[in-house]
Amino acid sequence: MGIFKHLVLTGSLLLVAVPGMANQTFSSDKADFRLETVAQNLEHPWSLAFMPDGSMLVTEREGELRMIRNGSLVNDPISGVPELVVSGQGGLLDVILHPDFEQNQVLFLSYAHRNRDGMTTRVARARLSGDRLTDVEVIFEALPRSGGGRHFAGRMEFDRDGNLYVAVGDRGEMDRAQDNSDDAGGVHRITPDGGPAPGNPFLDTSGVNDTFYTTGNRNIQGMTIHPETGEIWSHEHGPRGGDEINIIRAGTDYGWPTITYGIDYSGLPITDKTKKEGMAQPLHYWDPSIAPSGMAFYTGDLFPEWQGDLFVGALKMRKLVRLRIQDGEVTEEEDLLTDLDERIRDVRMGPDGALWLLTDSPRGKVYRMVPAQ
Repeated sequence: MGIFKHLVLTGSLLLVAVPGMANQTFSSDKADFRLETVAQNLEHPWSLAFMPDGSMLVTEREGELRMIRNGSLVNDPISGVPELVVSGQGGLLDVILHPDFEQNQVLFLSYAHRNRDGMTTRVARARLSGDRLTDVEVIFEALPRSGGGRHFAGRMEFDRDGNLYVAVGDRGEMDRAQDNSDDAGGVHRITPDGGPAPGNPFLDTSGVNDTFYTTGNRNIQGMTIHPETGEIWSHEHGPRGGDEINIIRAGTDYGWPTITYGIDYSGLPITDKTKKEGMAQPLHYWDPSIAPSGMAFYTGDLFPEWQGDLFVGALKMRKLVRLRIQDGEVTEEEDLLTDLDERIRDVRMGPDGALWLLTDSPRGKVYRMVPAQ
């Protein structure tokens, strides 16, 4: 997302670390760094977005959209958030700014929604006016709805053409990811108004939603744009094992649940196949599962040793993973923050050159990673 001008600050970030919680220092293979606690006591923070004036927006899964302004968490949440449901893994999920946010103040929220037909993943567009949202409009919802509170996915990213990618999980019903008449279990690509993006691969396919871009995805929890190629990268949860990193390509079937490197939570196999013709192989996978969440390429100047590396948070394993990728292969993998003992929900490349992290708990934090000295 660093390619968009809404992530280039017109002013400087004013940061005030929380007293007594700053300057935790850590060592790694490439660089020593410290964590600064910028905000804390957030209710399961899920996503972070940087605004042109140096402020930040943070979603809380419990349904609040919060503002960090002048380095401090604003007490009152932003009003006007669309109606949503907090259930299981669902709630208020991602927030992302329009590529022309500085001019139009438009942002997008993904969230879980329930009506009498069940629950689903929705996306709403809204305009930020001071400390409230106006002109809120639902522009996407995955159908059909279903019960259960799992695998809403909800990660979003813009490409360089201004199209919005929206991940929808299989909702805990694995076979839905191979049913192209069902919006679950894939990535949808839409315009900022919610229509199918030009060039989508299934525009002329009867019975398939025109917004579909990929299929066979289980539960994408990280999505980012490659700073050089402009490709959209993602990672998704496997079951027991089989967490994947993928490059999102038009019309690609990523195989879930026909192929997987994981097994069922019961310990029984889901399939005896890890490969099948016509289905993509992951660029990288983890076994056992780390439960990845949030991802970002490092493009700043504070850590020249990390330039171009991919950073992935982990919920289950409570760590931050650094990956060096060359010619489509992972050539280095390093575990960071293993002693922090916090579930990392989101990872963002900040316009200040720092990496930013959200930790997932009822007293979640916003961390800023900067050099140790």
